Amino acid sequence: MELAHSLLLNEEVYNQLGEFQKAEFIFEWLQFLEKLLPVTSRADIRENQKKLVEQLTSLLNNSPGPPTRRLVAKNLAVLYSTGDTFSVYQTIDKCNELIRSKDDSPSYLPTKLAAVVCLGYLYKKLGRILGNSFTDTVGNVLKAMKNAESQGRYEIMLSLQNILNGLGAAAIPCHRDIYKAARSCLTDRSMAVRCAAAKCLLELQNEAVFMWSTDLDSVVTLCFKSFEGSNYDVRLAVAKLLGTVLARALTSKQTTASTRHNFRRISLEEVMELLGTGFLRGSCGFLRASGDMLKGTSSVSRDVRVGVTQAYVVFVSTLGAQWLERNFSAFLSHILDLVSQSHPKAIQSQMDAIGCRRCVSFILRATVGGLLGEKAQIAAAKEICQAIWKLKKVVDAAMSDNNLETRISTTDVTASQHVLVCALQELGSLIHGLGTTAAPLLQDSSTGVLEAVISVILHPSISVRLTAAWCLRCIAVALPSYVSLLLDRCIERLSALKSSPEGVTGYSFAVAALLGAVKHCPLGIPHGKGKVIMTVAEDLLCSASQNSRISLQRTQAGWLLIAALMTLGPAVVQHHLPRMLLLWKCIFPSCPKDLETEKTRGDSFTWQVTLEGRAGALCAIKSFVSHCAGLLTDEVVQRLLPPLPSAVDLLTQLSSIYKSYGNSLKTPSTVYRHKLYELLAVLPPKTYEGSFCAVLKELVADLTVPDSQINASTFLLPPLCHENDLLLLGPLLQETDHRFIEEQLLLGNSIAGGSLEYDPYSIYEKVAKGDSVPKPLPPVLSVISAATRLFGVMFSHVAESHRLQVLEQLLNSIKQTKGSRQQIVQLNVVSAFSTSLKHLANCKGSLGPEEVRRSALAVVMGALESNNSLLRCAAAECLARLAQVVSDSAFTAGLAQVSFDKLKSARDVVSRTGHSLALGCLYRYLGGIGSTQHLNACVGILYTLSQDSTSPDVQAWALHSLALVVDLAGPLYHLHVEPTLSLVLMLLLTVPPAYTEVHQSLGRCLNALITTLGPELQGSSMTVSALRTSCLLGCAVMQDNPDCLVQAQAISCLQQLHMFAPRHVNLSSLVSCLCVNLCSSYLLLRRAVVACLRQLVQREAAEVSEYAVALVKESREDFTPDVNIREIGLEGALLGLLDKELDQRLCQDIKETLTHMLTSMAVEKLSFWLKLCKDVLAASADFNTVASVDTTQEEETAKVDDGSVLTSDNDERFHPFSNPRWSTRVFAAECVCKIISQCENAGSAHFDITLAQERKQRDSRDDFLVLHLADLIRMAFMAATDHSDQLRLSGLQTLLIVVRKFAAVPEPEFPGHVILEQYQANVGAALRPAFAPETPPDVTAKACQVCSAWIASGVVSDLNDLRRVHQLLVSSLVKVQAGKEAQSQQYNESTSTMEILAVLKAWAEVYIVAVEKQKNQSDAQNHCLKVANSAEESYRGVTSSASGLLDLVQADLGTLSKLWLSALQDFALLTLPSEYASQLPAEGGTFYTAETIENARPHYYNSWALILYATALWLTSTGFIVVDPDEGVTNLSRPVTPTTMCQDSSTRPLVKSPEDVNTDRFHLILGITVEFLCSPRSDAAMENIIACLRALQALFDVPWPRSKIGGDQELGIELLNVLHRLILTRESPDIQLAALEVVRLILFAAQEHVKEKRRSAEVDDGAAEKETLPEFGEGKDTGGLVPGKSLVFATLELCVCILVRQLPQLNPKLTCSPAVQSGKHLLLSEDGSRLVAVALVILSDVPAICSPEGSVSVLPTILYLIIGVLKETAVKLRDGQLPLTVAASLQALKGLLSSPMARAEKSRTAWTDLLRSALVTVLDCWDQVDGLLQELDEVSLLTAITVFVMSTSPEVTTVECLQKRCIEKFKITLDSKDPLVQCKCYQLLHSIFQHPNKTVSYPYIHSLAPSIVGKLQETEKAKPENAAELQVIQEGIKVVTALTATAEEEFRAHLVACLLPILISFLLDENALASATKSAKNLHEFALQNLMQIGPQYSSVFKKLMASSPTMKARLESAVKGNQESVKVKTAKHAKNPGKSSSIQLKTNFL
Repeated sequence: MELAHSLLLNEEVYNQLGEFQKAEFIFEWLQFLEKLLPVTSRADIRENQKKLVEQLTSLLNNSPGPPTRRLVAKNLAVLYSTGDTFSVYQTIDKCNELIRSKDDSPSYLPTKLAAVVCLGYLYKKLGRILGNSFTDTVGNVLKAMKNAESQGRYEIMLSLQNILNGLGAAAIPCHRDIYKAARSCLTDRSMAVRCAAAKCLLELQNEAVFMWSTDLDSVVTLCFKSFEGSNYDVRLAVAKLLGTVLARALTSKQTTASTRHNFRRISLEEVMELLGTGFLRGSCGFLRASGDMLKGTSSVSRDVRVGVTQAYVVFVSTLGAQWLERNFSAFLSHILDLVSQSHPKAIQSQMDAIGCRRCVSFILRATVGGLLGEKAQIAAAKEICQAIWKLKKVVDAAMSDNNLETRISTTDVTASQHVLVCALQELGSLIHGLGTTAAPLLQDSSTGVLEAVISVILHPSISVRLTAAWCLRCIAVALPSYVSLLLDRCIERLSALKSSPEGVTGYSFAVAALLGAVKHCPLGIPHGKGKVIMTVAEDLLCSASQNSRISLQRTQAGWLLIAALMTLGPAVVQHHLPRMLLLWKCIFPSCPKDLETEKTRGDSFTWQVTLEGRAGALCAIKSFVSHCAGLLTDEVVQRLLPPLPSAVDLLTQLSSIYKSYGNSLKTPSTVYRHKLYELLAVLPPKTYEGSFCAVLKELVADLTVPDSQINASTFLLPPLCHENDLLLLGPLLQETDHRFIEEQLLLGNSIAGGSLEYDPYSIYEKVAKGDSVPKPLPPVLSVISAATRLFGVMFSHVAESHRLQVLEQLLNSIKQTKGSRQQIVQLNVVSAFSTSLKHLANCKGSLGPEEVRRSALAVVMGALESNNSLLRCAAAECLARLAQVVSDSAFTAGLAQVSFDKLKSARDVVSRTGHSLALGCLYRYLGGIGSTQHLNACVGILYTLSQDSTSPDVQAWALHSLALVVDLAGPLYHLHVEPTLSLVLMLLLTVPPAYTEVHQSLGRCLNALITTLGPELQGSSMTVSALRTSCLLGCAVMQDNPDCLVQAQAISCLQQLHMFAPRHVNLSSLVSCLCVNLCSSYLLLRRAVVACLRQLVQREAAEVSEYAVALVKESREDFTPDVNIREIGLEGALLGLLDKELDQRLCQDIKETLTHMLTSMAVEKLSFWLKLCKDVLAASADFNTVASVDTTQEEETAKVDDGSVLTSDNDERFHPFSNPRWSTRVFAAECVCKIISQCENAGSAHFDITLAQERKQRDSRDDFLVLHLADLIRMAFMAATDHSDQLRLSGLQTLLIVVRKFAAVPEPEFPGHVILEQYQANVGAALRPAFAPETPPDVTAKACQVCSAWIASGVVSDLNDLRRVHQLLVSSLVKVQAGKEAQSQQYNESTSTMEILAVLKAWAEVYIVAVEKQKNQSDAQNHCLKVANSAEESYRGVTSSASGLLDLVQADLGTLSKLWLSALQDFALLTLPSEYASQLPAEGGTFYTAETIENARPHYYNSWALILYATALWLTSTGFIVVDPDEGVTNLSRPVTPTTMCQDSSTRPLVKSPEDVNTDRFHLILGITVEFLCSPRSDAAMENIIACLRALQALFDVPWPRSKIGGDQELGIELLNVLHRLILTRESPDIQLAALEVVRLILFAAQEHVKEKRRSAEVDDGAAEKETLPEFGEGKDTGGLVPGKSLVFATLELCVCILVRQLPQLNPKLTCSPAVQSGKHLLLSEDGSRLVAVALVILSDVPAICSPEGSVSVLPTILYLIIGVLKETAVKLRDGQLPLTVAASLQALKGLLSSPMARAEKSRTAWTDLLRSALVTVLDCWDQVDGLLQELDEVSLLTAITVFVMSTSPEVTTVECLQKRCIEKFKITLDSKDPLVQCKCYQLLHSIFQHPNKTVSYPYIHSLAPSIVGKLQETEKAKPENAAELQVIQEGIKVVTALTATAEEEFRAHLVACLLPILISFLLDENALASATKSAKNLHEFALQNLMQIGPQYSSVFKKLMASSPTMKARLESAVKGNQESVKVKTAKHAKNPGKSSSIQLKTNFL
């Protein structure tokens, strides 16, 4: 194929190929040429033009296929337009010649067609250049048309369209001729020709004025004729023509040539009149109608009506939204007039009426719902309301006779019914779509929407009443705040009008509809409403028999209400269950005898009432079973069963009753049947086993003796066919935008589809997706569909013998009927049997013995050869399911063989299509039917069938079947891939484009082949690349196909190819194809486009986006997408499409596509994305509100000139989105949140304004989120203050995220302030409306969250500014205090729980932050006091804000604390396990009611943690008792009011002691915490766990709770175990640190407890009997610790867990394993180090709670761990710092060694031994491995030794061998080369030398002092080079000075004599001082200072020395003089420095 890529055709290669390969080669070359010519230079083209033209024209004679001829034509046209044009006339002549040819043989046809196509493209491209030649050409083509067959006519029409397009106005001379030809084609018998003619006429009307002026009437009539017998594509094309022509006629201003033809402007009325005529009278025109009228037949065929309906929509869409707004009232009155009584013909039968109503609804939906923005929709709703009022007046006038008894039904009343139904439906749909944005409409009293709707509830027509109820339901779903209000109103009217039949039915419908709406309203309705409704229903049922005039209505109403009540779910229903079951029991006779007596008694009216009532009861129970499955316990099922046998009995008697009482019972008995079948189908079959036989009998009768002669295939079978197979049956069964009206054409003429009045019970059911109003079918049909469903369930449960009987009976009944009856029976039987096979397959059942299989096969095989294609399709599926159920390979092979034989012999289309599909379906359920020979046979037959060009149907079905086989045969198919692919390509290149069904099947085949090849397509071998080229070639042919569904197939094939071999798919051409079709009028094509985009952007979002924009910029003439990609990019186009699109699945895909694009590109194209979102959000915002907020802030205008932003927004051009819907705006707000989170992942510069500005200056292309903060706030503000509640929630969420993310960003221009501060007015203004009284609770709850986040964020420090937002929270608190009673009765009680808890949680958050701030401050304060008073002012500023925040909360703390405690108590009750349910308070908790307990739970789970933490903080700050140990008196820190906590008045005294109250509170908090921490769900939020741990920390921060936990050891152990588990299961370091902090406090509590016991024991027993004191602390006298009973053990477990997790080497088991290399030091992460440090601190505290013996048993473990950590982490760091873990282990060691236990008499010796061993271990660290010495930090180990020396009793370290080793270590270290190490060594020795016990210090002094002095003397010569060396010398001097001080008198003089010369040697004279280095100067100063001190101290020695050495003296004196002044200055400086160094020492001084 690569050889085809050349400018000229490579003829030698071409001639070597086979026939079919030639066609492929040519197509590949032409395709390449099409891309090549536009980019080749003109010179090259001219050079080769002659040869090229020859090659191309010679192809015309080679009878090219349709795609090839189109490419030849395109290439010739491009060639002439870029090259020379002189030979073009020859080409045109040649084409004309070919067309004139007399050869009529089929083989010559392609050549003629190619010539026709060629002419079209040449004229289209070259247009007027071709001068006058066109008249001959057109004449010639039109002449050829006279005897052309359909393909010819099709191509000629398209060619003429192209000629007209190219010539424009120049073609006027031929217009009339073309018009005449096209007229005849528009009613052609071939549908493809009709479509082509419509396109040609559409092109013609651009220039042919007469079409929309003088000949307008005839064009319109012609279009109506064309609709007759049309298919979907024709209706679309002709409707487009008709709509466009009429729109043109209305808007044209042309009066040029046509003035002569008395041209007049046509008015809107006339245009509407024309369309109306078609709608009402059809195509019979204006004359013939009278004849039909005389005959009394309805002459409007449905397809005309549907076509006209589509034309209306095109007409309005062409004129546009603004036109519709201006002319809406005229348009509305005309449209509604179509179904009014002024045209009785259109609505004379119910079928017609329903059809017309559907059409009218469709027109209104598509125009009002699809074109208008929200404001215009509200205006339209007002218009519709006016129309309803007008009609209402008419009805009132007709019914004005006040005496209701004698009212006569007048024609006027029935006249208005259909108009009202349409108006109400549209009003409902409008408001439903507007959602809460419709609130202003309903509040507008002048319109009176609710009044209007409620007023027609009493209309005499039942369909109007039902539609009014439906409209109310829509209003309720859109505006949940109205549900309760409307329910109350309707219930009240229902009770008031109990004696009016219309009142009872109308209002009961309304109540039922409203109840159905509740499940769509998340906020629900008050629980009490259920009770009210149940009472009303019972009352209606009980009073039904009182007044016979309305007993029927009351019975129906009562059961309807009960059935609707069931939809509220188990929580409501369980309270009414007993009453309902009682009613159910009473409605059926209790025994068969009663039924017999019943039959003998009543008359037809009583039977009507009885059947109505029983059908209602069945419906109610069905509703109960389907909506309250949770309540179906065995007991309830037992109570449901008794009436069932009686119900079945009645079913069997129905026919006899019906015979006795006449026709009036027909409908009620049908309805009864239907309801009973429906109920039985949802009940478990076991429950009615006894009635199987009786029911089956009835079912068989229903299926085989249908009452109706209606062919119900179209609604019975589609669910039973596989959705892919339905594609074979044409567009009617596929999803299209016109499905709503097209459905009626599907259903055959006798039925128009469902309508609400057929089954009032459907009003409360959930609507099937996509349909607005429920459309139940007429009872006659719904019985059949219920019967097939029930048959399916029962057949799979009856015995096998019984099955055989049933099947034989069904077969006989098929045989006995004839003609159309037979088909109906067959259809019912197949659908019933297919359903039963479905059930059998699901429950893995078997069908039964051979006989059953035989009968089953007979049923299916008969249908497989039916004339009804839908039935064949279902039968093929049924056959496959049969094979699946039997699952026996021999049986399956037999089935296939039957089909093989049939296909070989049969010649008729029917059996060939049916059996070929059966072969494919067999594969669907059985995968590959194993054997390859079967596959070969199958493929062979299907190949043959698919080439049967005489019947496109056979081709389509065979290819479809082949696609199934390819798809399902799996790897077995690989052998056949190449031949199949060639076959598909060959057919694609040769099948005429008119046979779209064949092309669609080919597309499916290609798709299946690509899937089968899969990733192999990436390969590079010859065969693979050939296969790949073929696939791409196939896609290219399909993309060029005029049929949209074939194009959709092409796109999905390319999508597959892109998935498997992305490199080989040309992305730019694919994207251009997608952009063009983004707004196609075909739903399936749009879906394919978006699905493909969704896949592409997951990989290459940026490329796709760039290609789309680049394509628009090139703007080729054939690329004109309907969306404005140039301005707003592909992303904007998708957003626009999302706004217009109504299909849910498509919207979901668009959202996903946009989300993928956003995730991969939002950070790079930040401004673009934010502008998109802002445009969408601002397009409908109310500008003045925004402006008023912005003007209050002067700083902002300085920053971003907001004025300019506002003016630009008002300008029309800046609004790519006009009035987007609220759902689109919500999506935009969600996008903003996603953008923020993307930026968060992208880097810190997005949240740091200084950094962002710097980087922006460096590279202006960079963009950062923080620079757009004003926009973010503005968008959040616009959304949060909108009318739509969902948008408000999204806006508040955005605001919350913005506040959280930007709260800490500082404002560089005003230090100490943050950037968000300037927006506080916006934030306040965005929050205020959410606290208005009428705001829904979910919005208020969200706003509370934002308030608390804003206050807590600390953005605003000034209290007065904070008060604005704080005030909002205060107002909510007031509302909360009002309690349950004051809550509005608008929503479910659980919503007030939600709101209250949101308020309490918000306050808790604010309080927590206030307390934390104050705590940080007091820490800071203490710190500041230590430092100095210099920073006082700045410090004061800080305190005011935090304490101020606390003051703000303090005012309400009293109230809050009570509410918090109540909420926690509620929560504790709600978390009890279900077995305690009986003990819960009957009336509910403080904030929830017992009935709504389930709904309240999630709200508690959402907020308890923060409330708990806040309560703990409050209790620790106030409410606990402080015990003063000295006086032993209990002080209350404040009087505690006994709250209603846990009080049960009967068992407890009314007033509790404060101690009890506190104990209760303590246990409440502890209990909730422990329960949660015991088993936090894996999805439990981190915040909750942290809050719990913080609450525990707060709790144990004060003495009283500590005494509780210290005194109760079991409690302590329990807590430690819980914390241990938490640490094991949660990796987060924050959680682990918080848990360790709690452990530390528990240990501290235990220590306090032990101390307290010891102290009190000492006081009691007196000091005398010390010996006999009992031992306190764990381990008592034995030292044993029991796991599980020991606090110490639990603590050790937990600490070991932490340590071993961070340092696995500590685990002795692991150390032996090769996995852990000991000695390899790990540097822990910062968090890890902190965890280890805290664990060590805890360990060192453990001995304090042990008895002496106990301490001995834990000591080895503790020492092992502490020294282990030291050993493992003592690594040198660069700056000589100690690692945190080392510091901690030394600190812990020190704490441990100084423990009193080391000196307690009982444990002293043991401790001493253990400590010596520990010291040995430390010393051994050195000697482990020599190689590792450099890594190990000597300093840490030396410090450890020093800690041992200093902190233990002398007997530990003074053992000679140990002492020697220690001294040795110091010696080695003193000689270290590292000055830092030396320095540290000196410091440690300094402390040892000063040890008070001489036995300890002297050996060290003796061994080490000489070498120190020696070292110092050496430094006289080598002066220090740097600061480190200088420090070493200084430390050395300090050590010697200290020695001097401690030495005994006689040695002191020697030491001073050594020291002074060294010091004096450091002095410099003046000259040297000037030039000395910094360190030398410092040394000089240091020496001088020391000399000044030592001189006076040891004056005698000093003087002696001075005298003996004059040089020294001189040196000293000069230094003293020279430095007198400077020393003063420097000493002052120096005095400050020690402060710093000492503070550092504090941290690392462990001694």
